[in-house]
Amino acid sequence: MARPPERVKKRHVGAPASHDAHSIPPMTMSTAESDARESICAYGRSIFDRGLTSGSSGNISVRLGDGWLMTPTGVSLARLDPATLTRLDATGRHAGGAPPTKERSLHLAIYAARPHEQAIVHLHSTYSTAVSCLDDVDRDDVLPPLTAYYVMRVGTLPLVPYFPPGDAGLAEAAGKRAARSHALLLANHGPVVAGATLEAAVDAVEVLEQTARVFLLLRGAPVRLLTDAEVRQLR
Repeated sequence: MARPPERVKKRHVGAPASHDAHSIPPMTMSTAESDARESICAYGRSIFDRGLTSGSSGNISVRLGDGWLMTPTGVSLARLDPATLTRLDATGRHAGGAPPTKERSLHLAIYAARPHEQAIVHLHSTYSTAVSCLDDVDRDDVLPPLTAYYVMRVGTLPLVPYFPPGDAGLAEAAGKRAARSHALLLANHGPVVAGATLEAAVDAVEVLEQTARVFLLLRGAPVRLLTDAEVRQLR
């Protein structure tokens, strides 16, 4: 389960120490935005340290009242800087910070389909990505109801057809499937999960990764799945 990560070292966001051209001046943002920046960086470090992503793969976003914050392109989740996170305005245009992740359109399409969700986490985590490469899964609901926590935290997991990262077709296909599920598996790519909070999104993607691992361990073995009645009780 997601644990409240250690806060990154407090400092004034955009303080002159870095002199980064992409920094946002501290007086231009609310306390809520400043807290969101710190949380994105803390969860990003936690995700990386626990091996749920590697290199500069994976991205995180949080909805604000007047736009979004996103992790920048080409930056490891282990080395995020609150001051240089990408800021998008209410139309989705780059409004400040470093250049956005190439998956900006993917995030925005899911937010459009799920207007009540406040955060999205997209990873290339090992076991979920391995499952995304299998050819014999149910494309409407990739993982079966193996555990109670999977049913409660994830629910259904549609498979989004393969498109190259950042492709407009990927955003369109994900947006269509996000209308009925907050968790998606991108074919030959990895999981993307939306949540009512950033903590909820991280929690759900961790449960998804663990369930994918269990699913792969059990392939070829006789398995007792939760019954329809047991699933209904959990939902």
